[in-house]
Amino acid sequence: MEFCDECGSMMKADDGTWVCAQCDFTKPKGDAAHYTLTEGQEATEVIESSEESALPETDARCPECGNEKAYWYMQQIRSADESETRFFICTECEYKWREDDH
Repeated sequence: MEFCDECGSMMKADDGTWVCAQCDFTKPKGDAAHYTLTEGQEATEVIESSEESALPETDARCPECGNEKAYWYMQQIRSADESETRFFICTECEYKWREDDH
């Protein structure tokens, strides 16, 4: 499965290229074994924090600095029959922690 570098939509294979159905972006279809991570990427990286986050905000106490506000998101990191994990990012110190249902 391949996703568009421009808009993030799923791309379709078409005669040796990937074609985005949403924005018509194309790129050559390569062998997945040749994909590498650049120095600035990590496989576990989910989001990048910035001054103005697009993530929703909630009341949650940061275990590092005690701030009462945090951005949050959910991600499925275990098998599909288990609940999602909630992640929080402090709005002050940007400390990241998670909350499981166990």
